[in-house]
Formats: sequence, structure tokens, C-alpha cells
Amino acid sequence: MDTFLNIEPLAMEEAGIPKNSLEGKVAVITGSSQNIGLGYARAIAWAGAKVVLADINEEAGNEAARFINVENGEGTAIFVKTDVSKVEDIKNLAVQANAAFGKVDLLINNAMNMRLNHKILDASIEDLDMSYAISGRGVAAAIKEFVPGMIERGYGVVTYSSTQFHYCPPMVGGTVYCAGKAAATSVMMSLANEVKDTGVNVFCMVPAGVVRIDPSRIPVRPDGKPAEAPSFKMPGFNGMIPPEAGGTAMVYCILNAAKLHGSGIIINDAFEAMNFPYPNPDGVRKNESRKLTDMELTMAFCNMGPGFND
Repeated sequence: MDTFLNIEPLAMEEAGIPKNSLEGKVAVITGSSQNIGLGYARAIAWAGAKVVLADINEEAGNEAARFINVENGEGTAIFVKTDVSKVEDIKNLAVQANAAFGKVDLLINNAMNMRLNHKILDASIEDLDMSYAISGRGVAAAIKEFVPGMIERGYGVVTYSSTQFHYCPPMVGGTVYCAGKAAATSVMMSLANEVKDTGVNVFCMVPAGVVRIDPSRIPVRPDGKPAEAPSFKMPGFNGMIPPEAGGTAMVYCILNAAKLHGSGIIINDAFEAMNFPYPNPDGVRKNESRKLTDMELTMAFCNMGPGFND
């Protein structure tokens, strides 16, 4: 079981997720060699699905697949090196997934380059192009490869790890990163309208606060002692949410995808819905969001602000 992956045990049973709730399903997860993507992949595999890990990091991707097979049994996971900004890589991913498992039922779009996290005035146009190529264009390419088969079989779930899509407040990071995410979120919500009543359900999940600090990357203080690990504090939770908990929330959302179709959910609301207030019961927001109607969602995208100032 030795692995260089920075992971912790899953907590699926504690959240009330049935062990074989996704048995017979096949999932493709992009950006799944580490952090939240790996959390998704491990949780989905635990729930009984076969998983296809797609990532640009070949070493970590192979190790992630190996570890998932150790956890769940040989033949549970495969890794396909994939640059989602390249259409030919997405097409190869579809070929490899279908060759291994015969179909794809679940498409979890998660890939993104965290280094594309700059302010508009500081970023190059090439950074903006790459943000869009990975998020907006990459998500659309994956949809075109996998969703037609889902429609034909009358079942499927398509989701996206979204973020602040309207604008980027300082606590989140750079606007270039969120610009690409905004494009993908818009693609997802349009897809939801296009596939209504086909058996394919589409939603976004915002995994706000899910992060793991790699101890080896924590700088050493001038006195030679390790620096204190940074805390990640935002309104709604205390401290960091581990990727494993994020994976639990994703499985819960997949199992309830019909209720989420055409909408999105913040991870804390998923924890509340499953009565799994991780990591701290006092830090979980209560009833702060609701599903928007189609018209409200349309207006939310159209509304850029209050208009003229007095």
C-alpha cells in the first residue's frame, strides 16, 4: 500500500453512503491524480464504480490508479494520460475508457491548472487562452465525446468542479483562473437545458475550501524550525476540508443528480443535506442557498451589477 500520494482514509460509511451504490457504473474523472480529483476518484471507486483517471501528470496518475486498485480490487481503475486542452487527447481518453469498460456513465470534469491564477492586468493573453482551453474548451470536448452515449442509453451524470464564476474576490485568487471556470460553468448550464428528459443529469459543484497542504512544501523558518501549516479559513467552515470529504460529497450529489439537474451546489450544502457536517458542525452554513429557476439562472448570468450609480 506504500504510495507517495498525499491522502487519508475515506469516510464514506460515516456519511451513510451505501457501499455498492454506484455498482455497474463507469466514471471518467479529469484532473484526478491528486487533491480533490483524486478524492472524487477514490470515493466513486469505493461506491462500486469503475474509474478512468485522466490527468497530465503521468507518474501521479499511474500511482493513483494503482492505489485505487489496491483499495478496491484489481481492474477497478485505469489511468489515461490526458491533456484536456487537446481534442485528440480527449478522443483517445474516450477510446481507452470504452475499450476497458465498454461505456461511460459518469463524467466528472475537474481538470484545471492552478498556476493560471493571476490578475487580468498581470496575466498574459496566453494564460487566458490556456485557462479557457482547459476549462471551457476541455469540458465541451469531453461532453461531445461522452454524452451522446449516455443519451443513447438513457442514463448519465455530467458534473463540473466550479468556483466563483461571476467575478473573483481576492480571497479566491486570480481572475484568469475563474474566467476559464466561468466559461465551463456556462457550458454546463446550457447542456442541462439541452438534455432535459433524456435521463442525463447535469450539475456543478463548488468544492470551496477543499485543499490539502503537502508537509514537504511548507517552508522552514529562519531558526530552522518548520513553519506552521497555513490554515484555510473562509465563511462557512473552520479549517481545511480534506479531498476525501470532497469525494464523499460528490458521490452523494451523483446519487441525487436528478434533484440537482440544471443547478449547482456548494460543498457545505451537500454536507448539510447528507447530515455530514465535516469538518466542524459549528462551521457549516445552514440553508443559505437554494436551487434557482431557469429564469432566475438566466438573469443571474445576465446581471453584471446594479447599473448606474446615483
